[in-house]
Amino acid sequence: MPTPPRFRSESDYKSYTPVHVVWEITLACDLKCMHCGSRAGHRRPRELDTRECLEVVDALARLGTREVSLIGGEAYLRKDWTEIIHAVTSHGMYCAIQTGGRQLTPSRLQAAVDAGLGGIGVSIDGLEELHDRVRGVPGSFKQALVLLKQAKDAGLNTSVNTQIGPDTSRDLREVMERIVEVGASQWQLQLTVAMGNAVDNPSLILQPYELLNLMPLLACLYREALTKNLLILMGNNIGYFGPYEHLWRGFGDERMHWNGCSAGHTAMGLEADGTVKGCPSLPTIGYSGGNVRDLKLEDIWNSSPEIHFARLRSVDELWGFCRSCYYADVCRGGCTWTAHSLLGRPGNNPYCHYRALTLEKKGLRERVVKIRDAACAPFAIGAFELITERTSDGATIETSHGHAGTLVTLGSVEAPKREGRVPPRMVVCRGCQYYVAESEQSCPHCGVSIAEAAKEYEVETTRRRRFMENIKQVLYSSPEIPQHPSGKDGVRPEV
Repeated sequence: MPTPPRFRSESDYKSYTPVHVVWEITLACDLKCMHCGSRAGHRRPRELDTRECLEVVDALARLGTREVSLIGGEAYLRKDWTEIIHAVTSHGMYCAIQTGGRQLTPSRLQAAVDAGLGGIGVSIDGLEELHDRVRGVPGSFKQALVLLKQAKDAGLNTSVNTQIGPDTSRDLREVMERIVEVGASQWQLQLTVAMGNAVDNPSLILQPYELLNLMPLLACLYREALTKNLLILMGNNIGYFGPYEHLWRGFGDERMHWNGCSAGHTAMGLEADGTVKGCPSLPTIGYSGGNVRDLKLEDIWNSSPEIHFARLRSVDELWGFCRSCYYADVCRGGCTWTAHSLLGRPGNNPYCHYRALTLEKKGLRERVVKIRDAACAPFAIGAFELITERTSDGATIETSHGHAGTLVTLGSVEAPKREGRVPPRMVVCRGCQYYVAESEQSCPHCGVSIAEAAKEYEVETTRRRRFMENIKQVLYSSPEIPQHPSGKDGVRPEV
């Protein structure tokens, strides 16, 4: 299988290469999504014109970007969107779009293919009733499935993006069946985040303790999907470091695991008016590193402290549970977008499977409650309380939130090091399937000898492999099939 363009190498981390750029080229949209963090609908004032967009493409090529995902709103609502696609691909960068697909007609799709479009991700947030309700437009589910089939027939890499809320789990297995039928090859899952429209509709936001049921389901679906030639990709806010982390972070390579927020390190976000952020999902206020109309994109990337916060973040900036977590130095508090949107401050992320499991052992769980609405603006956040309570009777043990009433200062004001931090690598304990530091002799989670568990695992893996090879030889060898006593050909029994 070829290496995906967005796969990060050690040299990418060291050189601060913006491997994957997500570019909102317009905020115009033809859907009315209840969970839209950017509150898309109308174009931004003073969106970049065609010339300015092409200059951005040239700058991305100079920075070494390998993949550009065009989003909106809806990217196809810009008249020059195929010109932007052509410019991206002419520099040898892979170009994909993310869309709800309501008005992405066959002629529009073909124009994008002719311009060099390589892939398309279509949003599907449940079966028809749930999807159409969340997306705000009847018929959007059926249109999304039609578009996936058309895109597959046009030769594009086809994927589906699904946001998970409390009502989504019951639909996931059937959604998988439906998208396999129309040819999707990848399925990216992420949690709905408390930003923009989602703050107005908090019933769409999963409770942290619900990860205890969700994660085993996702692990089961992941294995099932592989048998259907569908690869499930976990978004940056699904994790971290529980017993299933080894399954899904590295495109099937379990040596890869969550390595902390990549915003401003190997990822970049662009807004339609030229605003540059380390991640497209982060709030504009506090995370904007500048605008390409005022500074060269390279200068913003290399010099802006707002862009550099993820490069400079240390364990010292974590708080709450994350500060003392075993995985603190590797994880760095998980997804910045999720934590900041919820608590107004990065560095403490309750949406963590390991954390939920740890609290469960103590008879505790966490839940979030909205205490303030979000402003009516793109990427606006409200305020939520994080409540720790006893699972048995719901008694509150602790209530906390991260809002200090002032803008949060991110990271250090010093310039980042010339060579970027390469995330530490961990190994899988074969006793419990949790990641542990390479230096560990005994697993801090299950207590087994790391080396002995690895040996036993290898022996068992070899035994299973040989057993399956023997079964295959029996099933696929071609001895003469015996005759049935009746004279009819015998039938080889099923195994």
